[in-house]
Amino acid sequence: MNVPFLPTLNASLNLTSFVCLVFGLRAIRRGDQRTHIRWMIGALSAGTLFFVFYLIYHFRVGATTYGRNDWTRPLYFAILISHTILAAIDLPLVIITARHAIKRRFEQHKKWARFAAPIWLYVSPSGIAVYVMLYWL
Repeated sequence: MNVPFLPTLNASLNLTSFVCLVFGLRAIRRGDQRTHIRWMIGALSAGTLFFVFYLIYHFRVGATTYGRNDWTRPLYFAILISHTILAAIDLPLVIITARHAIKRRFEQHKKWARFAAPIWLYVSPSGIAVYVMLYWL
């Protein structure tokens, strides 16, 4: 399987997940649970597809190196390291948060979402920044 398109697809899925998350959070702040659920299903779906394709890409290609040796290098690694650590932390948080919602334990869902959502709001755009720095700079 030839996979050079996957980084662009993954960045698009990251953006989709981010947009859905923002609109989902906006909906719940307005008290619109039905719209919140729809947006969050979109965010979770895009995030799940991203994760699957991310694993496929890195299983096939391996690590990707950053080719520049200028002022962007420390910035790239600062973004990459914080993104990677927070993504690893956020994955179980998102799963737990979603599970509470599915089980209709909304007080628990809300408590976990207070941690998961802000991290996700950083992880998605920082992933896009890593993509831009790797493939467009």
